[in-house]
Amino acid sequence: MHIEQTNRSRSNTPILRRVARRFRVMFPRRQPPVAHSRRLKQQMHDFASGGAALFWQRQGIYAGAGFLCGFYFSWPLAALCYLLIQAGDIFDSIACYRVINRTDHSLRYSHRLLKLLFASNAISAVSIATFTLLLARLEGPGEHFTSLFFLFAAGLFAAVNNHQLKQVLALRLITYGALFIYIPASDILSHGAPFTSKLWLHFATSLFVLYFVLECSTIFLRMYQRTLDQMDELRSERDKARESYEIKSQFVSVVSHELRTPLTSITGSLTLMRETNLSKDPEKADRMLDIAYKNSKRLSKLINDLLDIQKMEARKMVYHFAPVDLGQLLNDAAQSITPYADQYEIVVRTDPPPFPLTIRADHERMMQVLDNLLSNAVKFSHEGGYVELSARLIDGCAVLAVRDYGVGIPEGERSQIFGKFTQVDNSDCRNFEGTGLGLSIARQIIEDHGASIDFDSALGEGTRFYAIFPLCDTEDNISIELPQDCVP
Repeated sequence: MHIEQTNRSRSNTPILRRVARRFRVMFPRRQPPVAHSRRLKQQMHDFASGGAALFWQRQGIYAGAGFLCGFYFSWPLAALCYLLIQAGDIFDSIACYRVINRTDHSLRYSHRLLKLLFASNAISAVSIATFTLLLARLEGPGEHFTSLFFLFAAGLFAAVNNHQLKQVLALRLITYGALFIYIPASDILSHGAPFTSKLWLHFATSLFVLYFVLECSTIFLRMYQRTLDQMDELRSERDKARESYEIKSQFVSVVSHELRTPLTSITGSLTLMRETNLSKDPEKADRMLDIAYKNSKRLSKLINDLLDIQKMEARKMVYHFAPVDLGQLLNDAAQSITPYADQYEIVVRTDPPPFPLTIRADHERMMQVLDNLLSNAVKFSHEGGYVELSARLIDGCAVLAVRDYGVGIPEGERSQIFGKFTQVDNSDCRNFEGTGLGLSIARQIIEDHGASIDFDSALGEGTRFYAIFPLCDTEDNISIELPQDCVP
């Protein structure tokens, strides 16, 4: 018994797969709200535009069907059914024009219009089904060529022209399909026809034709959905191109500004030194040289940042990994940033770990990371304040932190703080120089070390950036994987 059930289930597997595949085509997975709203609006507009364009074609079909019914069967029935179908078609046309001329583009209004289209098409489908059912009664048992052909034409018309909205398409196919089965089945039941009767042949033929209509509707629906997917891809590529263009424009603007300012200072200093006899005023000469030197370093840093960004995007950044003692790294970083911090009267305080703490890293790149973090901390601190540089062992991870007590980061800037060419926009702070590349470079370097970086900030109270590193076995120089629960 168990073997028979297993074999039966295996034999049914291809059929179930085909049914599941067709179900996925008719009812695809739910999309995100924004994409769903945009696609639903597009589908409704395509459906309504197609319906409005086919208005006179439908009128010709209805008039021809009514004339045939009246001439060969009954004029009163033809007139009654024609008026019923016209009422449903007019209601359907009004709904289509409301969709085309809509001014409210909200998702809620789209659902209201979708319900209106569903109701109008339900009335239209029922009126056509009523017409064919009454015509089948007039034809008599076994003589349903005209009525079934009208149903076939209505189903095929729906498959070709109503595939934009799967709800409406399913409504029409279910209505026509049920009647397509009912008409020949009622003849078999009313006459008790044996299997050798042609009534069973008519029933089987109806099933075959119904399957053909369903297959056509699936093909058209799949083709339309593929077209929508391609449109979404093109729209996404267009948005990416626009974003790239905006980034390029921002890049040109930032770089041109950052290049122009130091170059102007260097040119001015050198011009004064060339045109002025500075031997009588050595202090002024030293001041001019100091200005030129500082601005040349600023240019060098900008160029190095741009080169680093290019290397990172090309995945060509080179690292020389070795055991690095965090205590020594903190002291080196503090000494390197002190001359810059003195300009703002900021004190750099170090809080080294109470015992040796070693990570596997590139010392020069880690100095670059700390220089970026510390320079930001100094710039955004209040004059006369201080910044803290610390390292601790927390939950088996080395946590390196830079803390300032300055202006803080607004909550709305959190998602962009590590972006390229972005800086904190806070009206309470002074204008700061910089390209906005430092934090982006720092994050990429830290991630290339198998570590992670994040920050905590409160507006007006300061910011704490922290990086979490796996520890290093100093004997074997083997890097330990970063635990998932390392949270400072």
